[in-house]
Amino acid sequence: MSDNSANSKNSSHSEVSLRQHDIRALICFAAAGTAITHVNWPEIDWLLFGAGLLVGVYTVVSYFFIKRRVMSQHKAFDRFMMADAAVIGAVLSLCDFSVLPTIMFVTMVQFNSLINGGIRKWVLDTLALLLGVAASFALHRPEWNYSSRLEISSISLVGIFVYFCAYALYAYNRMRKLTEQVKRLSSEHTLYKLKTYKLARYLPPTVWKAISEGREQSLTTERKRVTVFFSDIQGFSTLAEELEAETLTELLNSYLTEMARIAAKHKGTIDKFMGDAVMVIFGDAQSEGMKMDCLRCVSMAIEMRKKMQELQARWYNQGIKKPMLIRMGINTGYCTVGSFGTSHYMDYTVLGTHANIASRLESAAEPGEILISHETWSLVKDVVMCRDQGEINVKGLTHPVRIYQVVDFRKDLGKGQTWFEENMTGFSMHMDLEKIRNYDKDRVVEMLNNAAARLKGKSIK
Repeated sequence: MSDNSANSKNSSHSEVSLRQHDIRALICFAAAGTAITHVNWPEIDWLLFGAGLLVGVYTVVSYFFIKRRVMSQHKAFDRFMMADAAVIGAVLSLCDFSVLPTIMFVTMVQFNSLINGGIRKWVLDTLALLLGVAASFALHRPEWNYSSRLEISSISLVGIFVYFCAYALYAYNRMRKLTEQVKRLSSEHTLYKLKTYKLARYLPPTVWKAISEGREQSLTTERKRVTVFFSDIQGFSTLAEELEAETLTELLNSYLTEMARIAAKHKGTIDKFMGDAVMVIFGDAQSEGMKMDCLRCVSMAIEMRKKMQELQARWYNQGIKKPMLIRMGINTGYCTVGSFGTSHYMDYTVLGTHANIASRLESAAEPGEILISHETWSLVKDVVMCRDQGEINVKGLTHPVRIYQVVDFRKDLGKGQTWFEENMTGFSMHMDLEKIRNYDKDRVVEMLNNAAARLKGKSIK
């Protein structure tokens, strides 16, 4: 599209330039006619006659010279316009500054200079006009004739009339072409915006924003502490074999649409969709601090789990009776973030051990479960209730990883809370009412009372 625009711009520039040459030729021919008609017949004034012929020859030669160059250099056109002004000044001086031709030619030079080049060109052409007058003094001393012969006035009037008519036609054609170009550019702009919108859906927001703002250099790889989220639908591959392609496509698109909406709501960067799997990054571009990045990620996971229950009810009404639950894994740590790939294809993603751990946690999670690492838990434990699930061995790591199961926000548990967890200096408590056996409850109460009595006794002392 850029090549076509450049070609259309060059062709349009060439057409406009040729029309300008036509107009400047009219001015020069009018000057040549003025000089020749000023000759007293039959007593020929050879100086005026020769000047008229020279101006005519100069006009033809310069016109075809510029036409062949097709305005390859704009400076050449400006120089010829200055030369035209000097020639007109010399002709007016040789014609003894007849009133009507002088007024008309000076007006044409001023008008043409201002409309084609502004104040700077007007100053240069005016100086060239005065220089032409001064140069002609070496050949002829003007007599300052204030009267004007009819034939001189007539040819000047015809010249000025043709000049302004030609310029009016040129201006009309130029405005018409500009109007067509504006319409074409408006259409191209609309098409460009449509293509931009479509393209934006295939790129992560971080990448698209950087490209649209001309900051591609900011996408270079760097080490950042980020929170990485992975999720997938348990048993989706088996379900894909049972459903028709159209039904599967509609189901998957509705699921991914809702997940993407929730991720955008919590300001996460969707790294990629891998079938039914989703990878989201927090802290790569819109970081609000490590703690807030983790909270936003866990909040997103909890909302996704709730939304999945709504989707399950909708799919059940559509005839999909097999329950589909998502498994989610979250980890926090330093990863390499940026663009990876070749000169022809780049992918914006995160690489590193902690990204792999998040993926392994997602694989280890039960359907409907959110597993987080110890690093993530330490940042959200005061807001989110989690159950300690012990340690698991992760492929690729020599040491086990401590994991926690996300229950819900503490503020949302209310009276139905069955899991209690508190940690501070010198005190730590983890209690899961669902896992305490009935015959152990009295013993737990006794231990709590003893601990409370000792704490009160120490406080009294």
